[in-house]
Order: sequence, then structure tokens, then C-alpha cells
Amino acid sequence: MTLTIDKESPLAADLDLLFQRHTTEMHADTPPESIHMLPKEALADPSISFFVLRDGGRPLAMGALKDLGDGLGELKSMHVLAEHRGRGLSRMLLRHLIGVARLAGMNRLALETGVQPGFGAARRLYGTEGFSECPPFGSYGADPNSVFMTMSLA
Repeated sequence: MTLTIDKESPLAADLDLLFQRHTTEMHADTPPESIHMLPKEALADPSISFFVLRDGGRPLAMGALKDLGDGLGELKSMHVLAEHRGRGLSRMLLRHLIGVARLAGMNRLALETGVQPGFGAARRLYGTEGFSECPPFGSYGADPNSVFMTMSLA
């Protein structure tokens, strides 16, 4: 097992399966107006650092860090292929993103995730890594289908 996490372009052709699965899962039980994921083209924005976790060159997971300014970063598009879950890849990727945020001088991270049962594992992961619930941040408004979380990097 040769695991790597590197900054990449979200437009790479071998990432199509990750984006397809991510989109399918987001639409499975979340009303369309409450889906806040970005399409891969939007993740190519210069304010976003996009990372891919690979095993022997095969993409298994992705995650992004968006710089919102004033020391605030937002986690976006965290996804691990279902058949590779349970191996600690989500935690590995999350810790990598937290490290990147610290190196970039950010002092706080925030994220939006769903309230549905399918997002339970993600909420538990974020909680065990130091995130706690918070009010909506940035351009988000209150949404009964969303949970907002934050953590201090100080």
C-alpha cells in the first residue's frame, strides 16, 4: 500500500469516479436547495487547494481547502470511495487538510455537512478531530438540512 496525498487539479480525467460518487451521495437524501458541493470546475478556483489521496496511483479520496480570507478556511468536497472506507483514509485526509491550513496561516477552519443519517460518520470524524457545531459562516444561511462546524487552529 503506497498512500500519497498531493495537491492536484480537480479536472484530471481519472477523478471522474470520485466526483460521480460524491454527486450521487449528495443527491441521495439531501434536497437540491441544501446541496452546497462545488462542481469540479469551481474547485479549480485559485482560492481553493484541491487534494487527492491515492493508493499506488489510484485515486481513492479527495478533499479541498478554500481560503475565505481573514484567517478562515473552509473544508470542501471531502469524499472517500465507499469500497475503501473503514481504512482511516478520511481521517488521514482530514489531518492533511488541517496541516495545510495551519501552514497557510489560517487560524480557523469551518465546514458544512448534512444532518441526514448518511452524514453521521463524517460528523463523528469531524467531532473527534476537534470540530464543534457553530452558526452558519461565510455566505451560508441557516438550513435545516445543514450542520455547520468549526475548529480553532491556534
